[in-house]
Amino acid sequence: MEINIQQLVSLPLSYIQVIMMSSPEVTSINQEVLVLTAKATELFGSPLVQYGTTYSFRHSSGKEKEALTSSDLSNTAEESEAFQFIADILPKKILASTYLKMLKEKREEEEEEENDNNDESEVNEVEF
Repeated sequence: MEINIQQLVSLPLSYIQVIMMSSPEVTSINQEVLVLTAKATELFGSPLVQYGTTYSFRHSSGKEKEALTSSDLSNTAEESEAFQFIADILPKKILASTYLKMLKEKREEEEEEENDNNDESEVNEVEF
């Protein structure tokens, strides 16, 4: 009796293989390992997607209510204690302009701290 491997998993094996082969340490992938990795990924991701879908349905409106977005998944990871361990992996998306503004503010704060440290060292030199 021959089993169709693609029927065992719902994720496309070719995508998983590409991701696995992107690691420099991997030279070849056994078919069994590929199928087991796909199945483990499905079992791991299924509760997150189900919880994220519920979150999306309860907190969205209009078009967004009909689709699960990456922000739904990141909100789910942040708000659910069960998914806190992946909250850093699923960051909220921000606009590039917002990121650049945050980066500029951080640089300004660092420059102010550096200037304060320089002022303190000058005062210490005068005291001696």
